[in-house]
Amino acid sequence: MRSPIERSARRGEAAPGRDSEHTIVIGGQTIGYSLRRSTRRSIGIVVDRQGLRVIAPMPASPGDIESALLRHGEWITRKVREWQPPPGVRLSIDDGQRVPLLGEWLALRLAIGANRAVWAPGSGEPTLTLHLRCPEDAPRVLEKALRERARALFAARLAHYVPLLGVRQPALSLSSARTRWGSCSRRGVVRLNWRLVHFPIAVIDYVVVHELAHLHEMNHGPRFWSLVAQHCPDFRALRARLQQLAVACPRW
Repeated sequence: MRSPIERSARRGEAAPGRDSEHTIVIGGQTIGYSLRRSTRRSIGIVVDRQGLRVIAPMPASPGDIESALLRHGEWITRKVREWQPPPGVRLSIDDGQRVPLLGEWLALRLAIGANRAVWAPGSGEPTLTLHLRCPEDAPRVLEKALRERARALFAARLAHYVPLLGVRQPALSLSSARTRWGSCSRRGVVRLNWRLVHFPIAVIDYVVVHELAHLHEMNHGPRFWSLVAQHCPDFRALRARLQQLAVACPRW
């Protein structure tokens, strides 16, 4: 859902740069949000399954953005609550359903076939077509496709950060833990929850840096967090963002 100021201007939303993660306290509640700069003229606010997102003009100052969020504070907190699904609610895999992928939307299409998934960029949002022998196979085919995408992405992000943190390339394993997003063993095995693939790259990078830092410090002491901060300066905002996104992480 979009706020009144989001509806007021939809043009010029090209994002010259990567999203950054932040937090704001509204009514005593700490809410994480992603910020994207664009050439638009007004500050846009979006609340949906991905949480709170802000699109702001390049000249807008942090104070301008905070003021806009606080002005719409009641609306934001209400919408954030509405988008938090109650326990036990699961996503139905239907033709046209949309699921988050790397912080954006992925459209699902269903077709008759031999249980395989076909990726296509599409004219707007990316599309994943599930060719199914029967509808009951949809969850398994979808999870397999997302796991493959997750493994390739996680391997690339580990390869990026390994030399920066000065550690050996760890073995990568995917997990399906319900509440744990990553872990690192003393044997040098990093386990990442494949469902992280639903979240923005910045959030994934925070988890990757967090686990690689454990190869230096197998604890959460001051030296550990200092190391995380060196390679992920906004880790506090990203950690809050992860906690927020986790509530609405799709399951089927």
